[in-house]
Amino acid sequence: MNYKVQGALKKTRKYLIIYLILWTVLNILLVMPVSYSYVNANINGNFSFNLFLEELTKAVTSPFAIMGQTFSGTYFGNYIKLMFGFTIVFTILTIVGLYKSAPKNEFTDIEHGSSDWSEHGEQYSILSNKQGIILAEKNYLPVDKRGNVNVLIVGRIRFW
Repeated sequence: MNYKVQGALKKTRKYLIIYLILWTVLNILLVMPVSYSYVNANINGNFSFNLFLEELTKAVTSPFAIMGQTFSGTYFGNYIKLMFGFTIVFTILTIVGLYKSAPKNEFTDIEHGSSDWSEHGEQYSILSNKQGIILAEKNYLPVDKRGNVNVLIVGRIRFW
């Protein structure tokens, strides 16, 4: 799988559940009252904006009271259309968020200087995993090795 897709899914896995919960809450508290108010304001094919705002105010303040009516007859068809449109917009916004959180290259979020670059113990052909000069967690530079074992320490040394 592509490293960008893997990275984006790894970063946002916990947020996808939150997005699903947010979609459900917005669907109940926003889409359902708007659908109910639109049907009530569209009397005989004439849309009344003032009536729509009155109905919307009532529906938003008590969304669970209108839930039963929304799943009946004329309300249900309009609700499904509005929910479908809302789902498409919400999905597009979620995909844009995933795209923005995708790593920029393969080495994003890999610590510099760590042994994450090696696989299956490759680093132990040079380093030791038991004893020597500490380089990183479980990575030691052996002192009994032939050749250059000089170590450069980069950083501050605080002695006070």
